[in-house]
Order: sequence, then C-alpha cells, then structure tokens
Amino acid sequence: MAELLRCENLTHIYSPKTPFEFKALDSINLTIDDGCFIGLIGHTGSGKSTLIQHFNGLLQPTSGNVYIRGENIADDKKKLRDIRFKVGLVFQFPEYQLFEETVEKDIAFGPTNMGLGKEEIDRRVKMAAEMIGISDEMLKKSPFELSGGQKRRVAIAGVIAMEPELLILDEPTAGLDPRGRDEILGYIRAYQQSGSRSVVIVSHSMDDVAKNADRIIVMRGGRIIMDGAPAAVFDRADELIEAGLDVPFAAGVMRRLRQMGAIGTSVPSAYTLAEAAEILKKEKNNR
Repeated sequence: MAELLRCENLTHIYSPKTPFEFKALDSINLTIDDGCFIGLIGHTGSGKSTLIQHFNGLLQPTSGNVYIRGENIADDKKKLRDIRFKVGLVFQFPEYQLFEETVEKDIAFGPTNMGLGKEEIDRRVKMAAEMIGISDEMLKKSPFELSGGQKRRVAIAGVIAMEPELLILDEPTAGLDPRGRDEILGYIRAYQQSGSRSVVIVSHSMDDVAKNADRIIVMRGGRIIMDGAPAAVFDRADELIEAGLDVPFAAGVMRRLRQMGAIGTSVPSAYTLAEAAEILKKEKNNR
C-alpha cells in the first residue's frame, strides 16, 4: 500500500514560554497508508484532537513535520487549501455546523468551494447522499427540520462529497443510541471500502473501535504508547486500564473469566460479543 500521511518527530506546545505552557504532542512518529481504518484512542488530554488537527494543517507543529503524499504541508501555505480537500476532518457534533437552506445545498458546499462544475457537484452530492443513507426527499428539506442522527449524517455526507483520501472523524457516534452508532459506522466503513481511502476515528467507545478498526493507535501524555492490530492492543488490557481506558465489553468478560479460573490461559481472546460466544461455545464442547 502507498503511503498517504507521515508525521516525523511531531511536537506541539500550547502557550510556549508562558506559565501556561503545555506539551500536547511529544515527538510523534506515525505513518498512515492507503486503505486502512484506524481507531485513535486515549484518555481525555492525551493529545488525540491536537494530533488530528495537524493532519490537514489546522494546527502548525512547534517542531517536526507532517507530509501528505510525501509533500511537507508546511512548505507552501497556498497548498493548504488543496490539502484540506484531500484530508477531510469531521469535528465532534458536526451537525451544529449546518447552515444552508436545504440538505442538498449543505452537502454541495464543499464541492462548490473546490471549484467543480455543476455536473460534478451534482454527482458528488448524489453519491454522498446514497452512501450515507439520505433520501431524495430529505435532500429537499431544511437541515434544521431533521433529527439529531439525521443531521449527523448530513454533516458527514458534506465531507464525503469532497471525496477526501483521508477521512478523520472526532467521536462520530457521540450522543447516538446503539442503532444510530452502528448505522453511522456502517456508512463510514462503506466509504473506506469504496476505494483505496483511509479513515481515522477518534473514539472513547472500545466496542466501536474493536468492531471496525483494522489498526488501533493508543495515546497517553502526548505520545503513542501502542500501535497495532486490535488483537495485539486489546491483549494488553492491564496497560490500557492503567492508562485510564476501558477494554471492549467482550474482552473484559473474557479477562474476568480467566481471572476466576473459568477458562484457561490458552483460550483465545475475543473483542466482540459474537467472537466471545463462539469461543466459549467451543470451549464448553471440548470439556
């Protein structure tokens, strides 16, 4: 897979040389390739939001560099506009950023700013709406007539319509019920799989991350302390808990069963309820 984004010794200090100086990022080295789905997790204040804002130049490094397709995004500020079309960032509760008269116009806002022709804008609006489950009828409505979950979909569709190579979402399921969370994550996964696109979701839900991410990055104190496949990360449950994080519900159940001696240490770990049920069924049949 081709390299999409790279951070080299990325450090960010807020309010430098003042009594309020705070090092939010400390020498981050990170590479993101095409076609991956990454879960970025960490306790509040670990540096997650600061990190993702460097990915499209919203924040500038105190030191170190960020590269998109091998190009240092700090070399030419005029290119930042194009970078932000390649790297789409959806903030937490993006529905509060809706402002157009209709859903259709809101989704078209980004592609219009890209300078695209009407035919291409219409194609992208239709593509994004279909991918995110927005009906033709909803496109004609005011976004302010919609439910919270529907507004969330419209906001995400507006970023997807720009067809970013890297889509970053900060707590995309915050405040949604379980069904709404599954729907939103399904739409995001569909976008990631529709091409060689990459997705990074910042989330406090270990279950959402376990079900969707191919790779998990754990941050603590402005540093990356773990980076790997879900199995490798969630196997280090004690370290995650020490860092103030939870583990997926299924992983917690399996961990407790081991501590109680109900299952042996050789029994595989599980990170979703379906996996845990299958493993425990096989363990019961083998006894």
